[in-house]
Amino acid sequence: MGKPNICRLFLVLILSYLSDRVNERVNFKAIDAKLKQLNKHAVKTIQMKPSFDIKEEKSSTENESSKLVISQTWQRSGSCPEGTIPIRRIRREDLLRADSIDRFGRKPQEIISKSSTTNHSYSHFPLINNTNIILPPLVNQSVAMLFTLGSNFIGAKGDINVWNPRLSSPSQEFTTAQIFVKSGPGDVFESLESGWTVFPNLYGDRRTRFFTHWTLDSYSSTGCFDLNCDGFVHTNPQIALGAAVEPVSTQRGEQYYITLGIYMDPTTSNWWLKYGDDTPIGYWPGTLFSFLNHSSTLVEWGGRLYSPNVKKPHHHTKAGMGSGHFASALYGKACFIRNIAIVDFSMALKYPDWVGTWADEFNCYSLYNDQQSNATSPVFYFGGPGRNPDCP
Repeated sequence: MGKPNICRLFLVLILSYLSDRVNERVNFKAIDAKLKQLNKHAVKTIQMKPSFDIKEEKSSTENESSKLVISQTWQRSGSCPEGTIPIRRIRREDLLRADSIDRFGRKPQEIISKSSTTNHSYSHFPLINNTNIILPPLVNQSVAMLFTLGSNFIGAKGDINVWNPRLSSPSQEFTTAQIFVKSGPGDVFESLESGWTVFPNLYGDRRTRFFTHWTLDSYSSTGCFDLNCDGFVHTNPQIALGAAVEPVSTQRGEQYYITLGIYMDPTTSNWWLKYGDDTPIGYWPGTLFSFLNHSSTLVEWGGRLYSPNVKKPHHHTKAGMGSGHFASALYGKACFIRNIAIVDFSMALKYPDWVGTWADEFNCYSLYNDQQSNATSPVFYFGGPGRNPDCP
């Protein structure tokens, strides 16, 4: 008679622990309702295609040994029926890891720091028209980005080197290597994003995963990763959002990358995501947006590290961005984005006329725009190990 009581007690303890994971109390009915909303059954989808055509000619590079990542691990189990799309299944434990059910699958709100704790001598800020522009530090984020400003961008692309960096506190941290297409006021910007991430609290493991994200208000109350809310219209039956990608690059070994492009269809104002060899993945409807329904004013390429332990002297995280090596390590050790290009209403892919760089913790996560390795398009290196003797 003792064993059932022990089992019952063990179950109670587990449920009690899980209850503490979401606002100290779990409403399993609410969680199951959310799961039902997120885990849609296989449904037919209209295989739409963009009405425009942009020829993406690769520029030559000195390191031709890099290989395009075209495999996702779920594909080993089969394929989707004709006219359907792959949807990553969300589990109850995924929701239990979230701070709240309402914020599940979203980036944290972007907040500008009101303190002056960021050491500007450690930072590398952009130069615009020979004027040094100091961008404000962000709370709980560290940034190493290449960016361009303008008024009529309707597309951006790049080859993003794929790695699997280490995190110090997997339940609190995540890192990305990605492309941003933005517009609108700085405190309530609209953004479309795609790249790879290591995000254990969202996906339940430390694998490198292909992601999308969008927001209408600087991540305050709108948008989400992948298909965790309505917004992105997925049309491709072979590429899953949120799925693990492989293989990943290794130090001094094979280098792998994913080619991503985000383009606005001038006819419909829909923003299309393309993967690999000009393959459409799906689109964000133009009707979602107030600013991006015409064009983008800011495009960014690079990495971000999200952690409560950045910009904290003597307590900085050891989480890696990019490959976990500094940009100065260059090809084979540092993470890179190459074949960087934007599109304007001329519908021609080209390297931006002007670019700036932004790293707000340069001794923790650095950057280098290498204009020597590729005469047509510089290669942008970024990343770092976090805490080190120069980033205590």
